[in-house]
Amino acid sequence: MRPMDHALQQARLAAARGEVPVGAVVLGPDGEILAAAGNQVEADHDASAHAEILALRAAAAMRGNHRLTDCDLVVTLEPCPMCAGAISHFRLRRVIFGAYDPKGGGVEHGPRVFAAPGCLHRPEIIGGVGETESGDLLRAFFQDRR
Repeated sequence: MRPMDHALQQARLAAARGEVPVGAVVLGPDGEILAAAGNQVEADHDASAHAEILALRAAAAMRGNHRLTDCDLVVTLEPCPMCAGAISHFRLRRVIFGAYDPKGGGVEHGPRVFAAPGCLHRPEIIGGVGETESGDLLRAFFQDRR
């Protein structure tokens, strides 16, 4: 199973819990999954409980180091500005995301955190991986709530 499939699985689990369906996995240097998470904002009553933040925290705790310089993050949606800031602090090597987020994204849209002059660290960015499936999952989730 490819890493984006694992992230999509986490997104589906989040949707089943009533969370916005975003999933993330952190990959170690050899491609093994160090941590995986889906959004838990509603369950935790915590606006920072985005899939990316939860997966990054778990990977850092597992490795005993907050610097994940040889790790990659795979996430189903373009990270928001908060998550992009955290990614910079965790010093990730690469970010691979699925659906683009023109409204709330912080990487390719909005403030473009990694392009800001004061950005601490700029990971490699690969967008649009599994874009259709990620986008379809989000659209279906929000359509069901309208």
